[in-house]
Amino acid sequence: MNATDANRPEITGTTRLFAVLGDPVAQVQAPTMLNPLFARLGTDAVLVPVHATPERLADVVRGLQRIENLDGLLVTVPHKAALLSFADEIAPAAELSGSTNALRRIDGGRWEAANFDGEGFVRGLRAAGHDPAGRHVCLAGAGGAGCSIAVALLAAGAELTVWDRDAERVRTLVDRLGARWPGRVTGTTAPVAADIAVNATPMGLRPDDPLPFDPAGLRAGTVVADIVMKPRRTALLKAAEERGLPVHYGAPMLAEQLALYREFFRLDRA
Repeated sequence: MNATDANRPEITGTTRLFAVLGDPVAQVQAPTMLNPLFARLGTDAVLVPVHATPERLADVVRGLQRIENLDGLLVTVPHKAALLSFADEIAPAAELSGSTNALRRIDGGRWEAANFDGEGFVRGLRAAGHDPAGRHVCLAGAGGAGCSIAVALLAAGAELTVWDRDAERVRTLVDRLGARWPGRVTGTTAPVAADIAVNATPMGLRPDDPLPFDPAGLRAGTVVADIVMKPRRTALLKAAEERGLPVHYGAPMLAEQLALYREFFRLDRA
């Protein structure tokens, strides 16, 4: 048995199910991280990818939630905001961000939504030596992941400027978070100079995607971070490296969430 076989869960009649929803879904890294965790913990569970298009999302989610041995859902683009409507209870970070990346079954067959994207991202930044406290961060993307990251960055003490092609989405986010953190979050019609520049959009998943912003416009020393995990070295990070800027890859955001998922899904009690 090789190392891959040792980390592959054995499926039995008692196996508990988890699913990660997205469109597309081929890029998700959660199964390669959660399934080995299940194996290490001796948890009889498996996480599988589920490709759900927006027009079929409601049918897919309702069907999954009716599976009696399905304990949790992870959520990726573009469904993080839409999945909130399938939750009976919403944790504070998910409510503030208006999005979720994890739902768990709770008592009575009800579902609770949380969001760990932001906390995972900030933990990853700090582990790499890029503490956002007291720094100016320009965040590209006011979608599900971007909203969660915005909440976590503000909670960590950053000053934040949010940019998105959808101006109304930016206004909505800035108004919501500005009420909680007055004077520390603003919106912009284009990326601005900052200490840390973050891509929280899906741009970079596909080879022909345009850059979410041009690193040529950033000042020397700006940390360029991307939440896209596959490919690891996105076109944005490659362009930033070529200009001599420090970069931060997407994988740490998920890696730092493992402990959070472990607690949220009660894996130590499975």
